[in-house]
Amino acid sequence: MVVEQPPAVVASGVSKSYGSIAALADIDLSVRSGEVFCLLGPNGSGKTTFIRLLAGYLLPSAGSLRLAGIDVVADPIAARRRIGYVPESVPAYRDMRVREFVSFMARLRGIDAARLSTAVERVVELLNLQAVTEKPIRALSRGYRQRVGLAQALVHEPDVVVLDEPTNGLDPRQIIEVRNLIRSLAGRHTVLMSSHILGEVGRIADRVGVLLDGRLRGTRTVGDGADLEDWFLSLT
Repeated sequence: MVVEQPPAVVASGVSKSYGSIAALADIDLSVRSGEVFCLLGPNGSGKTTFIRLLAGYLLPSAGSLRLAGIDVVADPIAARRRIGYVPESVPAYRDMRVREFVSFMARLRGIDAARLSTAVERVVELLNLQAVTEKPIRALSRGYRQRVGLAQALVHEPDVVVLDEPTNGLDPRQIIEVRNLIRSLAGRHTVLMSSHILGEVGRIADRVGVLLDGRLRGTRTVGDGADLEDWFLSLT
């Protein structure tokens, strides 16, 4: 008998306000373990706010968020151990060399000396970074910087990988490479990503949720029912 895994991410009544401005309003969402789930919506719809709440960078004004069964607010350190996060603008120490930076991030993630080399080599190979491991990050193309960001997010083998607009600003070949990489993570990791590009969502995600004006308008499996574009337009 197949035992269904509990949800990887659960949001219950999540709201976030800045004074009188509601960035998110009463979000209820469940992301299944091992799937690629995309939050789709225009800029300013609340996607990044939700991701920052999940990553622990912001606190909700109301509601609760659980990641891998852990309350993000009540036990933030434990939750952060289970997440890998890549913001839209990948943060990195630009003067560090690639291997040096990934090793540094691995140590921050609690990977001890006995496991460090193996962990770093695993993500270097996974992200095809072998050719640039000794280059300073400032010398890399945007596509390679995106891969380095993904490497630091994956080095501790998190349950949930959170990606904010992961293909934004990449050229067509780089978009294809990142798309294929994200799909390869499904099953081993749960991926929650954001995008405002409808065509990309259909190629990457298993399920999609539409955010508009801080409200979740609907969710669906990508291949089910009406054309994804028609469904999106019907909600917005």
